[in-house]
Amino acid sequence: MSIAKKLCQGLALSGLLATSIAANATIVTFETSHGDISVNLFDKTTPKTVDNFMAYVEAGTYNQSVIHRSVAGFITQGGGFTYDGEKMVAVDKNSAVVNEPVYSNVKGTIAMAKLGGDPHSATSQWFFNLSDNSANLDVQNGGFTVFGQVVAGMDVVEKIAALKTCNLPMNSGSTPAPVDGVDGCTGVGVENLVSIANIDITDPSDATSDSLSPAKNTLINAKGDSSSGGSFGFLSMLAFGLVWLRRQNF
Repeated sequence: MSIAKKLCQGLALSGLLATSIAANATIVTFETSHGDISVNLFDKTTPKTVDNFMAYVEAGTYNQSVIHRSVAGFITQGGGFTYDGEKMVAVDKNSAVVNEPVYSNVKGTIAMAKLGGDPHSATSQWFFNLSDNSANLDVQNGGFTVFGQVVAGMDVVEKIAALKTCNLPMNSGSTPAPVDGVDGCTGVGVENLVSIANIDITDPSDATSDSLSPAKNTLINAKGDSSSGGSFGFLSMLAFGLVWLRRQNF
């Protein structure tokens, strides 16, 4: 076989492999204890973030994890912890992913959480935007990477967000986790938390986002990178009573 022919075959194989990688799930379904949430991932425009998320999905890291934080009218957050009946237990994390602040943090989007003052520190945690948080989250800490949009089950997201919260212990501090079926905040078991049984690939096409028109993040370039501002604005932290989260994932 000629070198040219071998080279062509090699390039063809490389192309197939690249297509396979690029075609990683574009629509995934979060199977939660309170219902299913389907999310269209933006593979083409936030590829590193989607690859990072899918690595956790394929490893089963999110299975049996819980929604560990909810702030009414703001965000509902998961992807970072399981619960052992007494405290939140952190999941294993991969290396941090580079920030890709292409889209705006409007209602119904999913974005990566990260450490304050470090734009490129996102690992496993993500959050659903419960309202238009663009004025804050599009510019703080380098902008928060939106990597998908809820296409079914936003009512489930809102049902979870409407639950009362209990401050449950972590290795450091506590977190306002949504709970159900328990009086007060004593004796909270994993059955009282919002758990994620699995995240399934429901459409493996790499073009399912072509019909969507997600809002672009136009503020980050207009206002500049506010990466020194903490995980989100200090005044916002005061407003939500969450100053302790300054160096936590958000």
